[in-house]
Amino acid sequence: MFEHNAAVEAAIESELRLLDPTVRRSADLVAALLHPGFHEFGASGRIWDRASTVASLAAGMEDGGRITTSRMKGVQLAPDLVHLTFDTDNNGRRAHRSSLWRLSGNEWLLYFHQGTPYDPAEDDVSVEEA
Repeated sequence: MFEHNAAVEAAIESELRLLDPTVRRSADLVAALLHPGFHEFGASGRIWDRASTVASLAAGMEDGGRITTSRMKGVQLAPDLVHLTFDTDNNGRRAHRSSLWRLSGNEWLLYFHQGTPYDPAEDDVSVEEA
């Protein structure tokens, strides 16, 4: 069941901030959004930790293009945990994405992320809202 509550909205706001090219180029701004235990299974197949993610983004290892999102939905799994799912398009590279955001103090921080590449022509999965 997808929800629209304060926790989900805060996680969505933080996720969108993290996708902003200006934020992505700033090690400090990216680090402020990542939980100390952050890890990711990237769409590239690479496994990332917090330090490698911050360093990679700050070094401009991406092409820096605007990332567009679609079908973003969220559910609060626990008082301190939100799960988001969405799709991204980064200059034609598309991925299904899943993020876990944890409340740490008063901040929602990205704890886990996974991206899986997909071809929209072959994407026949229908996600229904509960």
